[in-house]
Order: sequence, then C-alpha cells, then structure tokens
Amino acid sequence: MQQYWVVGGEYKDTRFDRILDGHEEWFGPFRSYEEAKKEWSKHAWQTVDDCHVRYRIEAIDKDVPPPCTD
Repeated sequence: MQQYWVVGGEYKDTRFDRILDGHEEWFGPFRSYEEAKKEWSKHAWQTVDDCHVRYRIEAIDKDVPPPCTD
C-alpha cells in the first residue's frame, strides 16, 4: 500500500542538496496524495518568503523495497 509523506526543511542554499543541521522534517504518513498535498501546502505557505526552505511529497510503497536495495 502506497503512503505519502511531506519531506523538507531549511537547506544550506538554493541548490537544495544539503539540509541545514543535517536532518529533514517528515510529516505523515498520509493515505492519499490529496491529504499529503494539504499538509505540503500548509508548510509551503508558512515558509513562502524563505528561499532556503523547500518541502516535497514523497510516495513510498511499504510493500516494495526502495530502488537503492535492488
């Protein structure tokens, strides 16, 4: 069953490849993309003026191993 998570936080710069303080925030799981999108929207709008903050929606299927384990 696929679950959705909202992931992100404050990054070192606008390349968004290194998270500040070494940890991302994870919110969820959510049963549907729509539920996750509501949570994403809340965090995105709260930080809209901070160019170093970014959030995204991740879809994770707990019954399928991640591609890095193949």
